[in-house]
Amino acid sequence: MDRYLEAYQTVTGKTPPVAAAKLTPLFDQMQAGQVVPPRGQQAVELGFTAHTFNDRRENPAMYDYYQWVTTHVITGPINELTAKLIGMAFTSTNVIESNLPQPLTLNPWQITQLETALITAKQAVIVENNGIFIWLAHRHPEWPLINQSGNDFNESSVQMIQKIEQAGVVLTYLGDLDSTGIRIAAQLFSVLKKTPVDQFMVLQTPQRVVQWLSLYGKVSSERTRSVKLEPQLFQEEVNSIHVFGRFVEQEQLIEPYEQLIADWLV
Repeated sequence: MDRYLEAYQTVTGKTPPVAAAKLTPLFDQMQAGQVVPPRGQQAVELGFTAHTFNDRRENPAMYDYYQWVTTHVITGPINELTAKLIGMAFTSTNVIESNLPQPLTLNPWQITQLETALITAKQAVIVENNGIFIWLAHRHPEWPLINQSGNDFNESSVQMIQKIEQAGVVLTYLGDLDSTGIRIAAQLFSVLKKTPVDQFMVLQTPQRVVQWLSLYGKVSSERTRSVKLEPQLFQEEVNSIHVFGRFVEQEQLIEPYEQLIADWLV
């Protein structure tokens, strides 16, 4: 019995599925850091249907075995060519040098090959809301903006934001002022490596959050629920939202946004 089969059986107590040994050469390639094809191609080349390693309903036992070995036995990153496109794009304006019209959208393959020298922005504003991103881009086509797309924390987007930060771009953030919006801000901040939290939230400060809640806040118990966040700055903002029982959407803040961003980019 090879080491993948043995590890699976020893740790899980389950018998490896019939034909599991066919996966051994593939796992050896992964362990060696060799480039392997997209998951559907992997399955078909080993004699299975294309969805075997992607969809548990296709072959539950084989799916579980594949997922367990790639998660618990293979060490280091797996050099797998991705087939993902939907929900894996990164969109920005005036951050990356290009002759193409702005906004510019990159797919996962472009992101992995992008040279740091092409990241030319010195500063950039990350905008949570798709509509606000494109409206600001329309009204201020010269501004460096990054589209966060709300809860979209796909691997490609995170990788690109980290690459932009590593290139020395100063990043700041604007999002909805509700419990979910502040949670998204905190989650995005958690993947950054160098940016101080005060810099990240220099436009959407706790003081401005209180001001905007007072001026524009709408009542909602659902959107202002109490949550626990770190660092403390995010907790201060979500506490204000919870105490006020009010939320503010980005669409309400276009006018102050335009002045704040213009001053920050000077």
